Amino acid sequence: MIRGAGVALALLLAAGGIPVTAMAASPPSLPQGASAQALVPADIAGWTKDDHAAALAIFAGGCQTEPPLRAALAVPAALSEACTRARRLQAAGPVSPEAARTFFETHFAFWRIRPAPERTGFMTGYFEPEFEGSLTYSPEFPTPLYGRPPELVTRMPGDNWLGLKDLSAARRTARGFEPFPDRRAIETGALEGRNLEILWMRDPVDRFVLQVQGSGRIRLPDGSVTRLVYAGRNGHAYTSLGRVLSEREGIPPAQMTMDRLIARLKADAAFARELILQNRSFVFFARRDDLPSESGPIGGAGLPLTPLRSIAIDRTLWPYGLPVWIDATLPDGAGAMQRLARLTIAQDTGSAILGPARLDLFVGSGATAGHRAGLIRHPVDFILLWPRDAGR
Repeated sequence: MIRGAGVALALLLAAGGIPVTAMAASPPSLPQGASAQALVPADIAGWTKDDHAAALAIFAGGCQTEPPLRAALAVPAALSEACTRARRLQAAGPVSPEAARTFFETHFAFWRIRPAPERTGFMTGYFEPEFEGSLTYSPEFPTPLYGRPPELVTRMPGDNWLGLKDLSAARRTARGFEPFPDRRAIETGALEGRNLEILWMRDPVDRFVLQVQGSGRIRLPDGSVTRLVYAGRNGHAYTSLGRVLSEREGIPPAQMTMDRLIARLKADAAFARELILQNRSFVFFARRDDLPSESGPIGGAGLPLTPLRSIAIDRTLWPYGLPVWIDATLPDGAGAMQRLARLTIAQDTGSAILGPARLDLFVGSGATAGHRAGLIRHPVDFILLWPRDAGR
């Protein structure tokens, strides 16, 4: 029901043929063992205190580009229509936080998602790093960053690749699909001589961090900055080097931060090369010099990310564009803990983001954001806003 949203919003909803009263809602489909608990906004602590206008502005930018940068579950028609209505509302003039809150309450049903009984969601953080690099090879910048090979094919939902069921991408050949070279093969010359290098970095550790984060900024010797966006990966399974190092050296997982992992790798180049090879996944990039410097990186949905409002989700379970309320107590990056309760928008995905209540929070760009992102490994209350008439 409309509650103090103003005449403009009421007229917009009525003009669109959607009744202002609450509509019937069905829960989303979930994997076996996961659960969806129906909620109303009054059940959500902090709901009325958030700046919903900030979330609406992101949501109004669209659910995804066509095609998205990285394919996900198809966007339901009801979600796409909600994005369109949000865009119309934004175009009609400034939207107050109260009107934006009513928009979400009107168009969505609220479901607390749990991956299993007695378990909550889980959150990590990621960021857009900045490194020094060069457009040409030199002893100072010897590590190549590759663009997407033309024969690389990303597996789409429904694709049936005989004998390659565990691969998310493959190489198209005259004989059909074959596994693409893994990291070890690439780092020992599998792509040499093909002119796929788009720039050069200082060392494999910087490249590893860039590949984990999926985007970045490279400061060139002349002081200019080039932006990098995800362009695909070789299809082999991702292996967490933090987990491998934790197991090898007996470090409690809670103490294995990104800062600690990078420091260990930077301290021993030979050790770093050997450990990085444990991750067979290899990410390719494209340069996007057209992106404004103040813009966030481009997520899997093909849209710019917003710090602390954009999240990555499991693209095999959820479509892009879904609003998700998160509530967690997280490190603030300065030694204290801080509660973060707000409405976010699913605009990205990641190889390690697997499960119905698993998310990765985009923290921002640069070293400070990177430090905070590396500290986040915390439980989170994952409340999905599912379009009321999207069905299951």
